[in-house]
Amino acid sequence: MKSFFKIFFASMFGFVAGIFLLFILFIVIVSVAVSGLSEDKVVVTDGSVLHFELNMPVAERTSKNPFENFDFGTLEPNNQPGLNDILKAIRNAAADTRIKGIYIDLGSLQAGMATASEIRDELLAFKKSGKFIYAYADVYSQGAYYLASVADRIYMNPEGAMLLNGLASEIMFFKGSLEKLEVEPQVIRHGKFKSAIEPYILDKMSEENKAQVAAFVNPIWEKMITDMASSRKMPIETVRVCADSMKIRNAQDALAYKFVDKLAYYDEFMAEMNKNLGKKAEEKLPLIGLGKYAKAPATIKEKFSSDKVAVIYAVGTIENGEGSEQSIGSDKLSAALRKARTDEKIKAVVLRVNSPGGDALASEEIWREVLLTKKAKPLIVSMGDVAASGGYYISCAADAIVAQPNTITGSIGVFGLLFNAQDMLKNKLGITTDTYKTGTYTDMGTITRPLTDGERMILQQEVDRVYDVFTSRVATGRKMAQSAVDSIGQGRVWDGGNALRLGLADTLGGIETAIAMAVKKAGLKEYRTISLPEQKDPLESIMSDLATEARLKLIAKEAGDFQPYFIAGQSIMKLKGIQALCPFTIRNY
Repeated sequence: MKSFFKIFFASMFGFVAGIFLLFILFIVIVSVAVSGLSEDKVVVTDGSVLHFELNMPVAERTSKNPFENFDFGTLEPNNQPGLNDILKAIRNAAADTRIKGIYIDLGSLQAGMATASEIRDELLAFKKSGKFIYAYADVYSQGAYYLASVADRIYMNPEGAMLLNGLASEIMFFKGSLEKLEVEPQVIRHGKFKSAIEPYILDKMSEENKAQVAAFVNPIWEKMITDMASSRKMPIETVRVCADSMKIRNAQDALAYKFVDKLAYYDEFMAEMNKNLGKKAEEKLPLIGLGKYAKAPATIKEKFSSDKVAVIYAVGTIENGEGSEQSIGSDKLSAALRKARTDEKIKAVVLRVNSPGGDALASEEIWREVLLTKKAKPLIVSMGDVAASGGYYISCAADAIVAQPNTITGSIGVFGLLFNAQDMLKNKLGITTDTYKTGTYTDMGTITRPLTDGERMILQQEVDRVYDVFTSRVATGRKMAQSAVDSIGQGRVWDGGNALRLGLADTLGGIETAIAMAVKKAGLKEYRTISLPEQKDPLESIMSDLATEARLKLIAKEAGDFQPYFIAGQSIMKLKGIQALCPFTIRNY
């Protein structure tokens, strides 16, 4: 009996102690997060330099969720603004007399190609203010150097390294693994270029897929080297040859080929910055971080106006229902479009699309709301890194489409993917199944047997029908013949420049270009912008995301170089029904 009570009370103590520790951890996290949300008013001192540093993936807009990229190691909330506030901060700094210049502090860049271009364009506009931009890094990745190349002077650690070797598209194929597991992928698709299913049925890229990859990767790389050559005032061919031959490997190479202006240690660089500001070398440089400056009162203030332009964000894969902060829920986005349509104070809409697509039916539901909104007021689409497949589906009804030259778009095609695990269950696990059903097609789609010829025919007819609807939507929206859409469709992916040439886009530019077009079409002289869908209240985000999104983000972070495959795996597990999904994601690092 004595032993029983000893074990009982020890277990009870352990349980209570565990609950107490979890409670303390929760209080600490909430306190840190809330304190980050209630910072004192940001003061910008005269003579400050904007410290341009991006340590995390660049989101489309600043999140109110304190667990977005939360660092569980240091219990520090994300202090990095989204693309919307990054662009606004650079624009504000150009007009702010207290800001004397920008210090670009980037070793790597976690952003898509179009996002990088949009930031770069804003930095180039900043230079027109006459203020300086300096860049310094120990190591420059290719993406980081792409932004740094706009600087008036580029510095580098004498023992540093630079990566400049071009772009590559690498696809992981699972055909061999599925064969070993005795799992049969069953594919129904329309479009010979619809390559999202290739990893499951092939062990290398098809010739059609190679052709489309070359058709969009080469123009993107060409823009990248053209931009860098222009900023550095060197021949394009010099950049191309240096990248193809990988001539730039270390700091000495970068200096010899004039990719950087000077090799210096950090203290020497800071001393030169002080000298440029008329300060003594040993003085502390008045740096203000990008995240902090984004929260400072803007010197360029929107005039108060009852007239509004709504910027509606459609970011992530498209799915039915409410979706999440990382996906586009058809119900949530449709509600945002209806709100913008019925609000008399909203005079125009900009739909910002950064999506590889997803569920075809959900895309159709959103397309309908876009069409109705366009009939009520001007609606311009601004394409981000990717607006393909379902992402293009929801865009095609707009009055006009604005894309970056390196936006990934098109991919007008659909597919269905089911797996037959009958042999795996039987041969690997010794599991067999037997079914009683009331009709011929009652158990269609089960993983315990292959599709019959009749079932495959039914699914193919549905995929063909959805493709026909998709191409008809594009044809109507873009004022093209459906046959013409089919000729550039078939699931083929295009870059923004080719999309403009083919009639899939109207002009090249970023979100500010789209806003300007919407304002002009609405005939507005004064206006203010608002963002939709409305983001969750921070405390609500804490409660809803603590156990789910935070856990997934932590796992993804720990995955390291395998993070893209982890994220892709999460997306694959959510696939249901017929898909309009683009298989490509291009990022700068």
